[in-house]
Amino acid sequence: MKTVQIKLKPTKTQALELKRLSLEYIWQANVLVQQAISEEGFPKVTSKDIEADIPSVLKNELIRYAKSKLKQFGKCVFKKPMLSYNNQNFSVDEKAIRFPLMVEGKAKKTAIKAIIPEEVFALLSGSKLGALRITKKGFHWMAQISVHTEAEEFLGDGILGVDLGILCPAVGVVASNGKTQFFGNGRQNKCLRRKYKELRRQLGKKKKLNAIRNINDKESRIMRDINHKLSRQIVTFAVEKNCGTIHLEKLSGIRRTSRLRGKNKANLHSWTFHELSSFIEYKARELGIKVVYINPEYTSQICPMCGERNKVKDRNYNCGCGYHSHRDRVGALNIARTI
Repeated sequence: MKTVQIKLKPTKTQALELKRLSLEYIWQANVLVQQAISEEGFPKVTSKDIEADIPSVLKNELIRYAKSKLKQFGKCVFKKPMLSYNNQNFSVDEKAIRFPLMVEGKAKKTAIKAIIPEEVFALLSGSKLGALRITKKGFHWMAQISVHTEAEEFLGDGILGVDLGILCPAVGVVASNGKTQFFGNGRQNKCLRRKYKELRRQLGKKKKLNAIRNINDKESRIMRDINHKLSRQIVTFAVEKNCGTIHLEKLSGIRRTSRLRGKNKANLHSWTFHELSSFIEYKARELGIKVVYINPEYTSQICPMCGERNKVKDRNYNCGCGYHSHRDRVGALNIARTI
Protein backbone atom coordinates (compact mmCIF):
# COMPACT_ATOMS: atom_id res chain seq x y z
CA MET A 1 0.00 0.00 0.00
CA LYS A 2 1.30 3.45 -0.89
CA THR A 3 -0.20 6.94 -1.04
CA VAL A 4 0.14 9.37 -3.93
CA GLN A 5 -0.45 13.11 -3.59
CA ILE A 6 -2.05 15.15 -6.35
CA LYS A 7 -2.48 18.92 -6.47
CA LEU A 8 -6.02 20.05 -7.25
CA LYS A 9 -6.95 23.16 -9.26
CA PRO A 10 -10.57 23.88 -8.27
CA THR A 11 -12.54 26.88 -9.55
CA LYS A 12 -13.35 29.59 -6.99
CA THR A 13 -16.84 28.16 -6.56
CA GLN A 14 -15.48 24.63 -6.12
CA ALA A 15 -12.85 25.84 -3.64
CA LEU A 16 -15.53 27.50 -1.50
CA GLU A 17 -17.58 24.29 -1.55
CA LEU A 18 -14.54 22.19 -0.62
CA LYS A 19 -13.88 24.51 2.31
CA ARG A 20 -17.51 24.36 3.46
CA LEU A 21 -17.77 20.59 3.15
CA SER A 22 -14.42 19.90 4.85
CA LEU A 23 -15.30 22.12 7.83
CA GLU A 24 -18.73 20.49 8.14
CA TYR A 25 -17.19 17.00 7.81
CA ILE A 26 -14.76 17.54 10.66
CA TRP A 27 -17.38 19.31 12.80
CA GLN A 28 -19.81 16.40 12.51
CA ALA A 29 -17.02 13.91 13.26
CA ASN A 30 -16.21 15.84 16.46
CA VAL A 31 -19.91 15.84 17.44
CA LEU A 32 -20.00 12.04 17.14
CA VAL A 33 -16.80 11.61 19.18
CA GLN A 34 -18.07 13.86 21.97
CA GLN A 35 -21.39 12.01 21.97
CA ALA A 36 -19.56 8.69 22.21
CA ILE A 37 -17.48 9.95 25.14
CA SER A 38 -20.50 11.25 27.05
CA GLU A 39 -22.52 8.08 26.39
CA GLU A 40 -19.51 5.78 26.97
CA GLY A 41 -20.06 4.10 23.65
CA PHE A 42 -20.24 5.05 20.00
CA PRO A 43 -23.80 6.02 19.06
CA LYS A 44 -25.78 3.85 16.64
CA VAL A 45 -26.20 6.32 13.79
CA THR A 46 -26.66 6.20 10.03
CA SER A 47 -26.31 8.86 7.37
CA LYS A 48 -29.96 9.82 7.94
CA ASP A 49 -29.12 10.85 11.51
CA ILE A 50 -26.44 13.33 10.40
CA GLU A 51 -28.12 16.71 10.00
CA ALA A 52 -25.77 18.41 7.58
CA ASP A 53 -25.91 19.71 4.01
CA ILE A 54 -23.34 17.27 2.65
CA PRO A 55 -23.53 14.22 0.32
CA SER A 56 -24.74 11.04 2.03
CA VAL A 57 -21.53 9.24 1.01
CA LEU A 58 -19.59 11.76 3.12
CA LYS A 59 -21.93 11.19 6.06
CA ASN A 60 -21.19 7.46 5.91
CA GLU A 61 -17.46 8.12 5.66
CA LEU A 62 -17.35 10.57 8.58
CA ILE A 63 -19.19 8.05 10.78
CA ARG A 64 -16.55 5.41 9.94
CA TYR A 65 -13.74 7.95 10.35
CA ALA A 66 -14.90 9.13 13.80
CA LYS A 67 -15.47 5.56 14.99
CA SER A 68 -12.05 4.31 13.86
CA LYS A 69 -10.14 7.28 15.30
CA LEU A 70 -11.98 7.03 18.62
CA LYS A 71 -11.06 3.34 18.81
CA GLN A 72 -7.46 4.09 17.85
CA PHE A 73 -6.77 7.15 20.04
CA GLY A 74 -9.58 7.30 22.59
CA LYS A 75 -10.68 10.84 23.43
CA CYS A 76 -9.66 13.04 20.49
CA VAL A 77 -10.50 16.31 18.75
CA PHE A 78 -10.23 16.71 14.97
CA LYS A 79 -8.84 20.08 13.98
CA LYS A 80 -7.73 19.83 10.36
CA PRO A 81 -10.58 20.11 7.82
CA MET A 82 -10.72 17.18 5.41
CA LEU A 83 -12.95 14.99 3.27
CA SER A 84 -12.80 11.25 2.69
CA TYR A 85 -14.34 9.11 -0.07
CA ASN A 86 -14.14 5.35 -0.57
CA ASN A 87 -13.00 3.93 -3.91
CA GLN A 88 -16.59 3.49 -5.12
CA ASN A 89 -17.26 7.22 -5.01
CA PHE A 90 -14.44 8.80 -6.99
CA SER A 91 -12.71 8.36 -10.35
CA VAL A 92 -9.52 9.67 -11.93
CA ASP A 93 -8.60 10.60 -15.49
CA GLU A 94 -5.54 12.33 -16.98
CA LYS A 95 -6.61 15.85 -15.98
CA ALA A 96 -9.22 15.61 -13.22
CA ILE A 97 -10.57 13.76 -10.20
CA ARG A 98 -14.34 13.31 -9.89
CA PHE A 99 -16.12 13.01 -6.54
CA PRO A 100 -19.48 14.15 -5.06
CA LEU A 101 -20.00 17.79 -4.07
CA MET A 102 -23.21 19.66 -3.33
CA VAL A 103 -24.41 21.48 -6.46
CA GLU A 104 -27.63 23.49 -6.24
CA GLY A 105 -28.69 21.57 -3.16
CA LYS A 106 -28.04 18.10 -4.59
CA ALA A 107 -25.08 15.73 -4.41
CA LYS A 108 -23.39 15.58 -7.81
CA LYS A 109 -20.19 13.89 -8.93
CA THR A 110 -18.04 16.85 -9.96
CA ALA A 111 -14.79 17.03 -11.94
CA ILE A 112 -12.01 18.95 -10.17
CA LYS A 113 -9.02 19.76 -12.37
CA ALA A 114 -5.79 18.21 -11.12
CA ILE A 115 -2.07 18.14 -11.92
CA ILE A 116 -1.40 14.44 -12.49
CA PRO A 117 2.09 13.47 -13.77
CA GLU A 118 2.23 10.69 -16.38
CA GLU A 119 3.82 8.12 -14.08
CA VAL A 120 1.29 8.82 -11.31
CA PHE A 121 -1.65 8.38 -13.70
CA ALA A 122 -0.06 5.18 -15.02
CA LEU A 123 0.24 3.89 -11.45
CA LEU A 124 -3.37 4.80 -10.62
CA SER A 125 -4.67 3.28 -13.85
CA GLY A 126 -2.90 -0.03 -13.32
CA SER A 127 -3.55 -0.50 -9.60
CA LYS A 128 -6.38 -1.17 -7.19
CA LEU A 129 -7.31 2.13 -5.54
CA GLY A 130 -8.11 2.65 -1.87
CA ALA A 131 -9.60 5.75 -0.27
CA LEU A 132 -9.46 9.36 -1.47
CA ARG A 133 -8.65 12.03 1.11
CA ILE A 134 -8.99 15.76 0.38
CA THR A 135 -7.03 18.24 2.51
CA LYS A 136 -5.63 21.74 2.23
CA LYS A 137 -1.89 22.39 2.55
CA GLY A 138 -1.04 26.06 2.68
CA PHE A 139 -2.87 27.66 -0.22
CA HIS A 140 -3.38 24.44 -2.17
CA TRP A 141 -6.04 21.73 -2.12
CA MET A 142 -4.49 18.27 -2.28
CA ALA A 143 -5.86 14.82 -3.06
CA GLN A 144 -4.28 11.80 -1.37
CA ILE A 145 -5.10 8.44 -2.92
CA SER A 146 -4.03 5.13 -1.39
CA VAL A 147 -2.90 2.54 -3.92
CA HIS A 148 -2.50 -1.24 -3.58
CA THR A 149 0.64 -2.28 -5.47
CA GLU A 150 1.93 -5.82 -5.95
CA ALA A 151 4.93 -5.73 -8.24
CA GLU A 152 6.38 -8.99 -9.50
CA GLU A 153 10.13 -9.33 -9.12
CA PHE A 154 12.02 -8.28 -12.25
CA LEU A 155 14.17 -11.29 -13.17
CA GLY A 156 17.02 -9.45 -14.89
CA ASP A 157 20.38 -10.54 -13.47
CA GLY A 158 22.35 -7.38 -14.31
CA ILE A 159 23.34 -4.56 -11.95
CA LEU A 160 23.14 -0.87 -12.85
CA GLY A 161 25.28 1.57 -10.88
CA VAL A 162 24.16 5.20 -10.76
CA ASP A 163 26.43 8.12 -9.86
CA LEU A 164 24.71 11.44 -9.03
CA GLY A 165 26.32 14.82 -9.55
CA ILE A 166 25.92 18.54 -10.24
CA LEU A 167 27.60 19.02 -13.62
CA CYS A 168 26.28 15.67 -14.81
CA PRO A 169 23.03 14.92 -12.92
CA ALA A 170 23.30 11.13 -13.28
CA VAL A 171 25.47 8.50 -14.96
CA GLY A 172 24.39 4.87 -15.25
CA VAL A 173 26.81 2.00 -15.93
CA VAL A 174 26.03 -1.73 -16.25
CA ALA A 175 28.42 -3.74 -14.06
CA SER A 176 28.91 -6.69 -16.42
CA ASN A 177 29.70 -4.94 -19.71
CA GLY A 178 30.28 -1.27 -18.90
CA LYS A 179 27.37 -0.04 -21.04
CA THR A 180 26.99 3.63 -20.12
CA GLN A 181 24.31 6.31 -20.29
CA PHE A 182 24.55 9.96 -19.21
CA PHE A 183 21.28 11.47 -17.95
CA GLY A 184 20.17 15.10 -17.67
CA ASN A 185 21.68 18.48 -18.42
CA GLY A 186 23.69 19.90 -15.52
CA ARG A 187 24.38 23.24 -17.22
CA GLN A 188 20.68 23.78 -17.87
CA ASN A 189 19.84 22.99 -14.24
CA LYS A 190 22.56 25.36 -13.05
CA CYS A 191 21.23 28.20 -15.24
CA LEU A 192 17.73 27.56 -13.93
CA ARG A 193 18.90 27.77 -10.33
CA ARG A 194 20.86 30.95 -11.03
CA LYS A 195 17.83 32.54 -12.72
CA TYR A 196 15.51 31.95 -9.76
CA LYS A 197 18.17 32.94 -7.24
CA GLU A 198 18.50 36.32 -8.98
CA LEU A 199 14.71 36.73 -9.09
CA ARG A 200 14.53 36.08 -5.34
CA ARG A 201 17.30 38.61 -4.72
CA GLN A 202 15.48 41.30 -6.70
CA LEU A 203 12.12 40.58 -5.07
CA GLY A 204 13.75 40.47 -1.64
CA LYS A 205 14.93 44.06 -2.05
CA LYS A 206 11.32 45.06 -2.74
CA LYS A 207 10.08 42.88 0.16
CA LYS A 208 7.60 41.06 -2.08
CA LEU A 209 7.24 37.96 0.08
CA ASN A 210 4.25 36.47 -1.75
CA ALA A 211 6.07 36.77 -5.07
CA ILE A 212 9.14 35.05 -3.55
CA ARG A 213 6.91 32.24 -2.28
CA ASN A 214 5.42 31.80 -5.75
CA ILE A 215 8.91 31.76 -7.29
CA ASN A 216 10.01 29.08 -4.80
CA ASP A 217 6.95 26.95 -5.61
CA LYS A 218 7.55 27.29 -9.35
CA GLU A 219 11.23 26.37 -9.05
CA SER A 220 10.40 23.34 -6.89
CA ARG A 221 7.82 22.15 -9.40
CA ILE A 222 10.28 22.47 -12.28
CA MET A 223 13.05 20.63 -10.43
CA ARG A 224 10.63 17.94 -9.29
CA ASP A 225 9.52 17.45 -12.89
CA ILE A 226 13.16 17.18 -13.97
CA ASN A 227 13.79 14.56 -11.28
CA HIS A 228 10.72 12.58 -12.33
CA LYS A 229 11.92 12.51 -15.94
CA LEU A 230 15.48 11.57 -14.95
CA SER A 231 14.32 8.77 -12.67
CA ARG A 232 12.01 7.38 -15.36
CA GLN A 233 14.87 7.41 -17.90
CA ILE A 234 17.22 5.66 -15.46
CA VAL A 235 14.74 2.90 -14.59
CA THR A 236 13.87 2.43 -18.27
CA PHE A 237 17.60 2.05 -19.04
CA ALA A 238 17.85 -0.60 -16.30
CA VAL A 239 14.99 -2.57 -17.87
CA GLU A 240 16.46 -2.26 -21.37
CA LYS A 241 19.82 -3.58 -20.13
CA ASN A 242 18.18 -6.44 -18.19
CA CYS A 243 19.27 -5.08 -14.79
CA GLY A 244 17.19 -6.45 -11.91
CA THR A 245 19.18 -4.41 -9.36
CA ILE A 246 20.10 -0.73 -9.18
CA HIS A 247 22.94 0.45 -6.95
CA LEU A 248 22.53 4.04 -5.70
CA GLU A 249 24.82 6.16 -3.58
CA LYS A 250 24.13 6.25 0.14
CA LEU A 251 24.09 10.03 0.50
CA SER A 252 24.05 10.44 4.29
CA GLY A 253 27.39 10.95 5.97
CA ILE A 254 29.38 11.44 2.77
CA ARG A 255 30.97 14.83 2.09
CA ARG A 256 30.29 15.08 -1.62
CA THR A 257 31.62 18.65 -1.51
CA SER A 258 35.11 17.19 -1.87
CA ARG A 259 34.24 16.56 -5.54
CA LEU A 260 33.02 20.08 -6.21
CA ARG A 261 34.64 23.46 -6.53
CA GLY A 262 33.65 27.12 -6.37
CA LYS A 263 30.04 27.94 -7.18
CA ASN A 264 29.12 24.27 -7.53
CA LYS A 265 29.53 23.85 -3.77
CA ALA A 266 26.77 26.41 -3.25
CA ASN A 267 24.56 24.47 -5.66
CA LEU A 268 25.08 21.13 -3.88
CA HIS A 269 22.14 21.30 -1.49
CA SER A 270 19.87 22.98 -4.02
CA TRP A 271 20.15 19.99 -6.36
CA THR A 272 17.75 17.51 -4.83
CA PHE A 273 19.83 14.33 -4.62
CA HIS A 274 17.56 12.74 -2.04
CA GLU A 275 14.44 13.49 -4.08
CA LEU A 276 15.96 12.00 -7.23
CA SER A 277 17.07 8.90 -5.31
CA SER A 278 13.59 8.41 -3.84
CA PHE A 279 11.97 8.79 -7.28
CA ILE A 280 14.35 6.20 -8.75
CA GLU A 281 13.63 3.84 -5.86
CA TYR A 282 9.84 3.94 -6.02
CA LYS A 283 9.76 3.69 -9.83
CA ALA A 284 12.17 0.75 -9.68
CA ARG A 285 10.23 -1.06 -6.96
CA GLU A 286 7.00 -0.66 -8.94
CA LEU A 287 8.66 -2.78 -11.65
CA GLY A 288 10.10 -5.28 -9.17
CA ILE A 289 13.66 -3.94 -9.52
CA LYS A 290 15.71 -4.15 -6.33
CA VAL A 291 17.44 -0.97 -5.07
CA VAL A 292 20.61 -1.19 -2.96
CA TYR A 293 22.36 1.82 -1.39
CA ILE A 294 26.17 1.79 -1.60
CA ASN A 295 28.78 3.80 0.31
CA PRO A 296 30.19 6.05 -2.46
CA GLU A 297 33.43 6.96 -0.68
CA TYR A 298 36.39 6.89 -3.11
CA THR A 299 34.25 5.41 -5.90
CA SER A 300 35.33 8.21 -8.26
CA GLN A 301 39.02 7.70 -7.35
CA ILE A 302 39.57 3.92 -7.50
CA CYS A 303 40.63 2.53 -10.88
CA PRO A 304 38.16 -0.15 -12.11
CA MET A 305 41.03 -1.96 -13.86
CA CYS A 306 43.86 -2.17 -11.33
CA GLY A 307 42.29 -0.94 -8.08
CA GLU A 308 44.76 1.91 -7.66
CA ARG A 309 43.41 5.03 -5.95
CA ASN A 310 44.09 8.25 -7.84
CA LYS A 311 43.25 11.87 -7.09
CA VAL A 312 41.18 13.38 -9.89
CA LYS A 313 41.53 17.08 -10.69
CA ASP A 314 39.00 17.43 -13.51
CA ARG A 315 36.31 15.46 -15.35
CA ASN A 316 38.86 13.08 -16.91
CA TYR A 317 40.09 10.06 -14.97
CA ASN A 318 43.58 8.79 -15.83
CA CYS A 319 45.41 5.93 -14.13
CA GLY A 320 49.05 4.89 -14.37
CA CYS A 321 47.95 1.46 -15.65
CA GLY A 322 46.71 3.13 -18.83
CA TYR A 323 43.01 3.20 -18.00
CA HIS A 324 41.16 6.45 -18.69
CA SER A 325 37.49 7.47 -18.65
CA HIS A 326 35.03 10.15 -17.49
CA ARG A 327 35.29 10.55 -13.72
CA ASP A 328 31.55 10.17 -13.07
CA ARG A 329 31.48 7.04 -15.24
CA VAL A 330 34.25 5.59 -13.08
CA GLY A 331 32.16 6.40 -10.00
CA ALA A 332 29.07 4.72 -11.45
CA LEU A 333 31.03 1.63 -12.53
CA ASN A 334 32.57 1.21 -9.06
CA ILE A 335 29.15 1.70 -7.46
CA ALA A 336 27.74 -0.99 -9.76
CA ARG A 337 30.49 -3.45 -8.84
CA THR A 338 30.40 -2.81 -5.09
CA ILE A 339 28.86 -5.69 -3.15
